[in-house]
Formats: sequence, C-alpha cells, structure tokens
Amino acid sequence: MSPLFTPLKPVAPALRTVLGISCFVLFFLGWGIATYGGFVKPLFLASPGDTLAAGIALFREFGFAEDIAVTVWRVFAGFVMAAALAVPLGILMGAFKPVEGFFEAFVSFARYLPASAFIPLLILWAGVGELQKILVIFIGSVFQLVIMVTVIVSGIRTDLVEAAYTLGAKRDGVVLRVLLPAAAPQIFEALRLVLGWAWTYVIVAELVGASRGIGHMIIDAQRFLDTGQMIFGIFVIGVIGLITDLLFRALNARLFPWAKGR
Repeated sequence: MSPLFTPLKPVAPALRTVLGISCFVLFFLGWGIATYGGFVKPLFLASPGDTLAAGIALFREFGFAEDIAVTVWRVFAGFVMAAALAVPLGILMGAFKPVEGFFEAFVSFARYLPASAFIPLLILWAGVGELQKILVIFIGSVFQLVIMVTVIVSGIRTDLVEAAYTLGAKRDGVVLRVLLPAAAPQIFEALRLVLGWAWTYVIVAELVGASRGIGHMIIDAQRFLDTGQMIFGIFVIGVIGLITDLLFRALNARLFPWAKGR
C-alpha cells in the first residue's frame, strides 16, 4: 500500500496544493471535452471560452461588479446576525443542561423548516428590500449554527471541567477559561461551514423581488438562455466561497494555535 494512502496521515502542503489544482484541471478538461467535442450543445452548456467571454461582457457592459458587491453584503449581513445570536445561545445550551432542555426541542424543530418557505411571509413583513433577503439568510443559518455550537461545547472533555473545579475555579471561570478555549477552534470551523450554506440561501432570496445581485443576474440570463452568463455567475460564487473558506482556515490557525494537530 502506498504511504500516501495511510488513513488520517497528513500530506505535505505543497502536495496538497498540487492535488487540489489537479482536480480543477481535470474538471476543466472534462468540461472542455464535453463542449468543444460536441457532446453537449451550447444551448445546454457553454464552453469554457464562451463562459469566460460572457463573464467579461458582464463586467464591461452590465455592471456585474455591483451585483457581486450587493450579494456579498447580503450574505455577510445575514451571516453575522445569525452568528451573533447562535454562538452565545449554543454556548449556553452546551454548557448548561437546563438551557439546552428549554431550547433544544424548538431549535430542532425550527432547523428543519426550509428558509425558502419563509420568503412569501418575509415579503409581507419586510417588503422586497434588503431586509427580506438578509432575513432569509439569517433564518437558514441561525438554527443550524445553534445546534452545531451546542454539540461542540457539550462534547468538551469532562475531565478538563473536573480538573478546573479541583483547582478552585468557579462556574464562570469554567465557562470562560475552560469550555470556550477548548471549543473555540471547532466553533470557528462551524462558522466556516455555515457561511457556505448562507451562500445557497442568498441565491434563493435573490430569485424574488431583487433588482441587483448574482442570483438576479442568473435569472435574467436564464430568460435569454445564456448558459455562459449563468455558469459564470455560479463560478463567481464558488470562487468567493473558496477565498472565504481559505481565509477562515488561515484565521483559525492563527487565532487558535493550540488546536493544531487535532
């Protein structure tokens, strides 16, 4: 067996980068063969070259940079609102079982409700402006994040808590100096994952009553059967998501160096 395929054995950063780039190369190669080889009609899938040309036209002629900025603002506004509520509540639920008992059933119920189902109600309550779209992202993210943070905090090793009490720590000290430092790296990882979900909700939110945004652009391109513009918009979301993902990973490693090697 190759040593590279030893379970859970890490690979060198340089090799990891090469492997990641190779996956993209194979993806674009397959895409090019399917389109340039005539296996898929342009009506259903634009070629890489046509997609790039459509993207350049979006920036030059249709102000696509503004669409990107609007969508990024909506995502981060809804995400920050969700994190501001979910993280403290999740910590309380994970640390104190009575709090968990009070909220768990409702949060478990609410996290199965599709955020898109709230769009008609949110339009009635908040109109078709920015608040409605931000609230869709908030609803889609907050309950998932509460559950994830609760599970992380409640899973902290009990021997750490017992050792802290043995050394004379009080309740607040256990939460602030034991549970939070131990859970912080994983909470940060949960935030990274939920931010990815927030991007899926913003596109749904922008399908209704939006005049700007990546989702609005994709719907406009659909009306004209412009698969190049649609695919380019999807790729832009992926690129932004990849950048934020890498930033979260780097920030996590910098803020919580004690978590390396977990």
